[in-house]
Order: sequence, then structure tokens, then C-alpha cells
Amino acid sequence: MKAIIYCRVSTDKEEQTTSLKRQRAELLELAKQVNMEVIDIIEEKFSGYEFDREGIFKLLDYYSTKKANCLLIQDETRLGRGNTRIALLHQLNKLNITIYTLSHNGKLQLSESDSMVLQIVSIVEEYQRKIHNAKIKRGMKRAISNGFNPSLNLSNQRQASGRERIKFPINEVIRLKENNLTFADIASTLNGMGYTVSRATVHRRYKEHLLLEYNEKNDIE
Repeated sequence: MKAIIYCRVSTDKEEQTTSLKRQRAELLELAKQVNMEVIDIIEEKFSGYEFDREGIFKLLDYYSTKKANCLLIQDETRLGRGNTRIALLHQLNKLNITIYTLSHNGKLQLSESDSMVLQIVSIVEEYQRKIHNAKIKRGMKRAISNGFNPSLNLSNQRQASGRERIKFPINEVIRLKENNLTFADIASTLNGMGYTVSRATVHRRYKEHLLLEYNEKNDIE
């Protein structure tokens, strides 16, 4: 297995720096025991409640590009705390990443409550996707009934014939856009979440969404 070692402390205090070194040494020993190839060692001094960490995005990039398939951490709190921890565990689960911890001396064993929360999150996410897809189909039908011709969409004509349409959560694009992120930043964020998508594709899909909403609104009115 190809592993990434992730070590984190929350402050620059001397004892925290010592903890960082200890995490690194012990995790390297664990990797040796379970015969893993360590691809990279990521160390951070950041609050576990903060999601926007360079090391975390680097970590997710390794997994989304299939350069690694295993994570080694001291314990699950090193990955994050609170909602951030649950969000990252959910994302790693979606990417089929095996997590090993020193605290379990092997594979991470989630508590019953954490397992239940992750199951609920997965179910909700699936239903959100179904609802969103249904809304897109409904909006497209209304747009076509109002005279919209998809074949005249020049941006889609540039696509090669038979090319598979890239799937990613448009609701996440909208949320990030409302937070004033550029399309390049949004594409980078989506790639960190495991969706291989370009800035141009994000921009095009965002415009398509606005068009569907516009036609749906006009149809209602």
C-alpha cells in the first residue's frame, strides 16, 4: 500500500513541536511494521477545527489522483476536530482510503456514533444529488418548451463527440461562488474533494445552471 503520513499540532509551542517529531517517528515505524510505502510526510501547525489547511488539500490531492491509497495518523483528532473531522472522514471514505492510527495500532475503528453520523451524511448527500438532478431535468424540459435549443450551445459543441459529461456538485460551486471565489479557486477546491474538473468546465456548468434557473423562473411567472 502507498501511504501518506499526516502529523498535526495546533500551536508553535516547544512541546507541540516535540509532539510533531514524535508523531512522525512513530508513524514511520508503523508504516514499516505493516510494510507500507510512504509517499510523503505532511506536517502542519494548525487548529483541527480549521478545514482550510494547505496540508489537507495536498493530502486529498494525492488520493484524488490515485498516487496513494492509505493514510497514517496518530489518531483521528490529528485529522481534525468537530465537524471538520466528520467532513474529512466522509471525504476519505468516498475516496476509499484506508486509515491506520497509532491509537488503534492498525486500522481506524470508528465509534458507533461516528459511524451513524457518516451513514446519515452519505444518505443525505445521495438524496441531495437525486433532488438536484431531478431539478435540472425539470428545468431543462421547461427551457426546451420555451424554445431553448441545446444544440445551439456553442460551448458544448466544442466537446468531442461521445465525450462523457464530468460530474461534480453544482450546489457546491454555487456556494463557493457566493463566497466570492474565482472559478479557478473553485476548480482547485473540487479537485481537492476528488472531482477532476477544469476551471473552464466549472465556468460553463455554472452558466448552464443560471440559464436553467432563469428559464424556470420565467416559466413560473
